This record gives sequence, structure tokens and C-alpha cells, in this order.
Amino acid sequence: MEGLFILVNIVVLLAIIGLLINMQKRHVSFSKRVFAGMGFGIVLGGILQAIYGVGSDVLVGTLDWYSIVGSGYVRFLMMIVVPLVMVSIIRSIINLEKTKELGKMAGWVIGILISTTLIAAVVGIGSALLFDLNAEQIKAGQAESERAESIEGSYASMEGQSTAQRILNFIPSNIFLDMTGDRPTSVISVVIFSIIVGVAVLGVRRKNPEQADMFLKIVNSLYAVVMRIVTLILRLTPFGVLAMMANMVASTNFAGIVELGKFVLASYVALIVMFVIHLVLVGVFGLNPMTYLKKVIPVLGFAFTSRSSAGTIPLNIQTQKEALGVDEGTANISASFGATMGQNGCAGIYPAMLAVMIAPTMGINPLSPEFLIQLVLITAISSFGVAGVGGGATFAAIIVLSSMGLPIGLAGLLISVEALIDMGRTALNVNGSIVSGTLTSKVMRKLNVKKFNDKESVTESTAV
Repeated sequence: MEGLFILVNIVVLLAIIGLLINMQKRHVSFSKRVFAGMGFGIVLGGILQAIYGVGSDVLVGTLDWYSIVGSGYVRFLMMIVVPLVMVSIIRSIINLEKTKELGKMAGWVIGILISTTLIAAVVGIGSALLFDLNAEQIKAGQAESERAESIEGSYASMEGQSTAQRILNFIPSNIFLDMTGDRPTSVISVVIFSIIVGVAVLGVRRKNPEQADMFLKIVNSLYAVVMRIVTLILRLTPFGVLAMMANMVASTNFAGIVELGKFVLASYVALIVMFVIHLVLVGVFGLNPMTYLKKVIPVLGFAFTSRSSAGTIPLNIQTQKEALGVDEGTANISASFGATMGQNGCAGIYPAMLAVMIAPTMGINPLSPEFLIQLVLITAISSFGVAGVGGGATFAAIIVLSSMGLPIGLAGLLISVEALIDMGRTALNVNGSIVSGTLTSKVMRKLNVKKFNDKESVTESTAV
């Protein structure tokens, strides 16, 4: 009987996918299809949980099949990340007029990412103080206690690694290993290798232009094929969002969310405030924040649903290039760097909030200037090395809390609301990388302002 119920649920998912395909045939816009998929997923997930209950065999079996669509889509995106980043960056550098532009471009991207993370830490502190959050308010169940013990074990394995050593991990020692995505820093390592290859080609062009031109033809051919693959994969976005959202809602422990509602609310207030700050920065640099917002909504919707900054890289790059008018080199570097460093949500707001919550339990005044200044600086500096340990927000919290001399177990007590908060954090991380690319391109005078302001220039132009 269970098998029959699971089959019915699969048929329902396929029917909704058919509806989304019909919307595509009727030329409904890409962004509307993405949000339709998200809406259908929320409703479907809620109905499944209401009928079968969390943890039931039917629900577990159903979500296992749904993962083929949701997780499968994310895997397709991860599959194309390394080829896309490598070929695009090599091609971009070869087309640079001056080599020194590369250093300036990377400097601006990294500077904006780290600076906004510093601001995000201040916002996180402010939200935690505003809502009077305290670690003693959180009760630990069995699952939470086990999670806390696991985090303690993770800290023990990375305790001897300094921030400098984590940054050293960015430098590739075996590029073929990094092409497999084996290390948390693999994407940055591929970026560094691609930059070296691009600079080398510029040198070859001066001494042996014929060989350089031959290599450029090969790169251009590979680029055309890779971009076609990206286009084909991005067409699946509404279906992936549908399945991932259905899985998330159906498996969410809403009782846990209610119990930790104050922390969830404080987290989202901080995230929204930081989003507003991003828009203000866009306006300060002479661009229309509302135009920017309308064009990035589809990619932020996917980031919110997938909870994967790395998986969002292809859509991130496409949005910057096709919708915002960012030049190719800046789009690739900002999307790649933004997925592994200077993450405003995971490495800025989250660890800062936890530190403020824990401080009173250790007899530390969270309002003392010494504590606040130290926390903000450590959070900004540590965001550089988060990719070196992997694990996103949890490990960012471990780095900051351990550097502040605070216990790290609290991160494990928030397991019941982790997924819900992580959705918003990921969207903020991705938006931070897009903002860094857009502003850098504007500073470098490479931004196509006409395309930025053109309402017809949207991501869907390459994703349908």
C-alpha cells in the first residue's frame, strides 16, 4: 500500500512539472516560472506533511524520489561549475587590454566581499541585541545534543589550523584533484589556476602570436560548448526549485521553528537589513536599486531554495552578464570568489549572532566595546578562511567562536531551524557576490549600463 501512495505522489509531481513545461511553451517569463515552481513546491510539501506526517515511511520514500529532480538538478549545476569557471576566466583574461586590470578587478571584488561581511557582522550583532537573544533560552533535545557533540569533534580536527593556513589551501597543488571538487577550496584553486593560464597565454602572444591565436580558438570553441550546456541546464531551474521546495517544506519540523521562533525572526531581520544595505550600495554607485532587484530575483530564488552558493555559480554568472551588463571576467571572478569567501550571511551575520548570544553565559558583557570590536574584526578576517574548512555557516561559527574563546556547541542546538535560516543566508551570500561583481564592473568602467537599465535584458534570454 505504501508503494501505491508513493507512486501517486510521484505522479502529482510529474503533473506539476508538465504544467511548468506548458507555461514555458506559452512563453511565460523565466522568473515567473521559477516562482511558480517555488509556490507549487510549498503547497505540495505542506500537503504531503499534513497527510503523511514527518518521518513516515511514505513521506520518506516520496521525498527520496523527489530528490532525483531536486538534488539531481543541483548536481548538474555542480557538474558544469569547474568547466564554466575555468574556460570563462581564461577567455576573459586573454581579452583583457592590460594585465594590471586583473589585479585591480580581483582587489575590488575581494575588498567588497570582505567589507560587506564586516558590515554584516555589525548587523548580526545589532539584531541579536535588539531581540535580547541568549544561549540559555535554547533547550537541547537528543538530536541537538548529538549535533553539538559532532561539532565539538569537528573543531578538534581543525583546531590546529590557523586562518593563514586555511588561506594557503586556496593555492592548488594538484589542479586535477581540484577539478573534481575534492576540496572545499577547489573552486578558488581552479580560479587561481585559470588566471595563471590566462596570464601565460598573454605572454605567449607577445613572443609567439600564432600559437596564442590557436589556443584562443580552442578556448573559444570550448566556451561555446560550455555555455550551451549551461543554457540547457538552466532550463531545468523551475523543476529543480519545485522539487527542492517540496522536500524542504515536507520535512521541516515546524514545532522546532515555533520553539526557536525568536532566533529565526532575529536572523531574518538581520538578513533583510543586509539586503537593504546591498541595495543602498548599488544606489550609491549610481545604479537603480529597483532595476537591480528585479533582475536578480530569479537567481536569489534559486539560491534560497537550493541552499547552495556553489551550485548557484552558473546562474549567478549568467545573471550578471546577461541581465546586469557586468563584463565576463568580473562576473566569473565575483561569482567564484563569492561562493567561497566573504559570505555575508554564513560568515558574517550568523557567527556574530551566536557570539553575542553566548557571551553573557560566559560572564562577558556583549555590549563592551572591546568585545564588539574584536568580534567584528575576527568575523571579517575569518570569512577569508571559511572555505578552507568547508561546511558553510557551521564552520564559520566554529572559527569565530573558537577565536573568541567561546564554546562552540550552541551551533548544534539550532539544528531544527538550520535549514530555514540557511535558505535566507544563502540568498544573501549570492546577492553579495552579485553586488561585488556589479560594483566592480562599474568602478572598472566595464559595466554595460545600457544593458543594466534595459528591461528586456534578463536572465531568461539565455535560459529558455
